[in-house]
Amino acid sequence: MNSQEHPQSFLNYWGNISEEDYFTSQRIKASKSFYTSPRGLKLFTRSWLPLPPTPPRALIFMVHGYGNNISWTFQATSIFLAQMGFACFALDLEGHGRSQGLKAFVPNVDSVVHDCLSFFNFLKLDPQFQGLPCFLYGESMGGAICLMIHFADPKGFDGAVLVAPMCKISDNVKPHWPIPQFLTAVAQFLPTLAIVPTADLLDKSVKVEEKKIVAEMNPMRYRGKPRLGTVVELLRVTEHLSQRLKDVNLPFIVLHGNADVVTDPNVSKTLYEEAKSEDKTIKIYEGMMHSMLYGETDENVEIVRNDILCWLNERCRTG
Repeated sequence: MNSQEHPQSFLNYWGNISEEDYFTSQRIKASKSFYTSPRGLKLFTRSWLPLPPTPPRALIFMVHGYGNNISWTFQATSIFLAQMGFACFALDLEGHGRSQGLKAFVPNVDSVVHDCLSFFNFLKLDPQFQGLPCFLYGESMGGAICLMIHFADPKGFDGAVLVAPMCKISDNVKPHWPIPQFLTAVAQFLPTLAIVPTADLLDKSVKVEEKKIVAEMNPMRYRGKPRLGTVVELLRVTEHLSQRLKDVNLPFIVLHGNADVVTDPNVSKTLYEEAKSEDKTIKIYEGMMHSMLYGETDENVEIVRNDILCWLNERCRTG
């Protein structure tokens, strides 16, 4: 961040440089468009690719977390991976970013899973990508969605990178209401009501104060309270996932900070222990919080990035 610039004037998380000029300076090719899912939902998408004539080494299909989107700091990892030779693709989930839907309302995660799978399978049909390894990448809620994509298409992907996956919602950020059944009952009648009391996740996710300021500036970040229907659905999905960890059967690396109070690192340890996968790796980082790939110190971000890169390098063609 340039100390001479006032943060509030930033057009993008990297400052006031336009996307086109910034991507050129980073030596990658990027594009954005809309994709209409089979259920007719208009979803905003982005791609980040190695600069031609360098051919991509693999495809990485990326899924963001709750309340986030693909056009702010989430891009930092995509840009890094594209620089390392990987073709990265992502979409704003229903109700997030520039995609269709009520902000932060996810009435049915299964539908979101099928949106993602449809988009990823569409990309696989591109002749320039034929025969390339395909990996899933998910952060937080996106990690849970990646596992559900795997269950929906067990042979469709060559591996997954799971960053602080929301396989179970941490007790530290669960609503403090005494009876979860009450939430469910009210959500049947008022699912879009944004009244669920919870702590500010950004403050609990990002360690570096300067980076909190930049993350907060995300113009499409959802700042309201969680909606009843979304919370009930996430509780349902994470409970379902926690019971199915033993069914995970694809190569994966799971990365989690032991100071994460948003998603539970102990559940990631359980995933590693219970999964059927023969090829599985776990990295637990001392003192790191939820946002490991942006919100930590630059040195910590580099450690996590390099662990992901090493894992990917070992599992795809070297060129």
